[in-house]
Amino acid sequence: MQNRESHNAKVLSETGGVILRGVNVALDTEVGQAFILDCCRNTEGLVGDDDMKARWALSDEYWIGLAKNVPLLQAVRAERDRRIASGDAAREAAQQHFAKAPAVLGKILSSELVSPGHRIEAAKELRQVADNGPGAVPAIQEKFIIRINLGADETLVYEGHAPCKPPPPNEGELP
Repeated sequence: MQNRESHNAKVLSETGGVILRGVNVALDTEVGQAFILDCCRNTEGLVGDDDMKARWALSDEYWIGLAKNVPLLQAVRAERDRRIASGDAAREAAQQHFAKAPAVLGKILSSELVSPGHRIEAAKELRQVADNGPGAVPAIQEKFIIRINLGADETLVYEGHAPCKPPPPNEGELP
């Protein structure tokens, strides 16, 4: 059985596939693309080796053997280049660092050793982070199209977006 599994793994690595959760998966499938993205995020330090092995049910030996899967390595490099060019890699890394900010700001706010000015600034920043809810989301915009038929096969078309705002309250009603 072990010999058959290693043969299947070798064939997949030569043809552009991997074994995930005990199933042969081609790299060009949806699951294969998800694995490539996770591998890319792993190379960027955003997902740890243990998380990868647990998420995809990979043995330590198979995980190490993936370093010989040339089609996988090429796909991961291409995805990494795409993520760098689009800014996705930097954005995701910044989001992970930003997630730590409230804890740091909370320590500054709670510390009696920190000057009052810094504690006030920490409180302002925490308020800003806490207020990042539905009220802080930009208004959803509704697309509109205006077509004016001038006749003789001549038409003017105007397209735009109008912010969707709730209707104003009637007099005497609370907003």
